[in-house]
Amino acid sequence: MSVKPYYSDEAVTIYHGDCAVIAPQLERFDLLCTDPPYGIGEARGKNKSRSKIAKSKDYGTSSWDDAPPDAWVLDMLRARATHSIIFGGNYFSLPPSSCWLVWDKENGENDFADCELAWTSFPSAVRRKRHRWHGMLREGNEERYHPTQKPLAVMSWAIGLAPERPVTILDAFAGSGTTLRACKDLGIRCVGIEREERYCEIAANRMRQSVLFAMDAAR
Repeated sequence: MSVKPYYSDEAVTIYHGDCAVIAPQLERFDLLCTDPPYGIGEARGKNKSRSKIAKSKDYGTSSWDDAPPDAWVLDMLRARATHSIIFGGNYFSLPPSSCWLVWDKENGENDFADCELAWTSFPSAVRRKRHRWHGMLREGNEERYHPTQKPLAVMSWAIGLAPERPVTILDAFAGSGTTLRACKDLGIRCVGIEREERYCEIAANRMRQSVLFAMDAAR
């Protein structure tokens, strides 16, 4: 490796940089589980104006979601894993799949999407999980660090649907580290790549916490 880890422990390694550069230098993985930028400008402060009742958190303004990754990058990442889960799969050109994952956000009165879709390579049927993630009645007490952060329970659920239990997982757009945290709680080795250093720092700090959420995430 020409790039040193930003953070590493017995379960998780985090690299700070561009996944198009770092991922080809890594070993193959059992599962790619990742949430790429969709190119819809979500990091430009859209979150602040979405709520109708509960006030949304202000995550500041950034450019990381101004454009989606090039198609060849997603192709390269999928080639580095036996199976894949790609959140926001409806924004990308991916092969047909029989198993889309549907996260029903049970949003209520706000301007967020009612559901999010994840493309998978799994040879099974469509699966759905309900998990309220916005507003005063949202489930769990997870702290929100990132405008497109996924709930720990949703990421653990998605990983659990893999055809075989993965030993190693790659998250090439690691963000604030929810996939990494889910893997650590589940006892799965995971590598994350993130180009925004502030999120690498947040993810690393989350890895230093005790295994607090494993029971809730498994429900």
